[in-house]
Amino acid sequence: MLFGGASSEHAISCISGGAVITALREAGFTVIPIVISPRGAWSLFEGSVEDLTLRDGALPSIVLGNADVTVALDWDSPGMIIRGDHVPVDAVFPVLHGPWGEDGTVQGLLEVAGIPYVGSGVLASAAAMDKITMKRLLRDAGLPVGAWQSLGIGESGADIRLDLPVFVKPSRAGSSRGITRVTRREDLETAIRDAREHDPRVMVEAAITSCREIECAVREVGTGDVEASCCAEIVVDAAHDFYDFEAKYIETGVELRVPVELSRDIQERIRDLALRSFDTLGCAGLARVDFFLQGDGDILVNEVNTMPGFTPISMFPRMWEASGVSYPELVRGLVERAITAGTGLR
Repeated sequence: MLFGGASSEHAISCISGGAVITALREAGFTVIPIVISPRGAWSLFEGSVEDLTLRDGALPSIVLGNADVTVALDWDSPGMIIRGDHVPVDAVFPVLHGPWGEDGTVQGLLEVAGIPYVGSGVLASAAAMDKITMKRLLRDAGLPVGAWQSLGIGESGADIRLDLPVFVKPSRAGSSRGITRVTRREDLETAIRDAREHDPRVMVEAAITSCREIECAVREVGTGDVEASCCAEIVVDAAHDFYDFEAKYIETGVELRVPVELSRDIQERIRDLALRSFDTLGCAGLARVDFFLQGDGDILVNEVNTMPGFTPISMFPRMWEASGVSYPELVRGLVERAITAGTGLR
């Protein structure tokens, strides 16, 4: 198990990690929990899963720096070097969110080491993490996406061609970090500056008004055999401008409807778009695909998340549970699929 990480989503990864560790143990696996500190040090985690929970609104942070874990670069004996000893590993479950974990970097390291891992490979992980690249690929494949533009280095709010309101986003970040909803032109530069604190690549999206936020989970159950879950809906109250970080993980006022009440036709269209998005980006293992359902019935693909949240309230496991797949069964299937798939080009 890899969790934590050096991105701004360190705390969320810790919460996801604690939940997955528990589920893997319930599924009968021997788990070696490895935490990556905010400074990038890999260490054997010897604490309790209770240390990886949200307590009284406080997010966990595991700040270890003894760096007693490294990856063994030996295809004949894939594993980890833990405090000087070689420990064989069948597969790695990298519950890492954001850059330096979900973006193909850790996946590349595991490929070089010959260690199977859960989730998408290097290219799909990188493409899905970068919102600009993801939107281009989805658009070029004929999938419906909203109006957006990239903002290059040196470009400013004056270069934005979209009508307000817009969302200004770092291209490579998650959990709504660095995102601002902008309704006034004079606020654009501040929003761009906030986004660039997370990533020099910035994307600006036209706000989709009068829509419903729908999600669908995808998992790979065999070679070329991919299935989509039931759909779910996120309903955010008026206290939040959008489904931001606080709404997702800390504050109340957000209703998660699992499964969602929608006509069979619309749900089938969403499930089909989820599978097509998964295939377009070349994903593997799992993904959560987010949509906007407009009042006229049109559906827009918003994002593809190759390592969605696994916290106890996260939508990905909840959608599969509502589809008849328990949490331990879900993680067991993901690990078994990773072992079967092995490493190599995906």
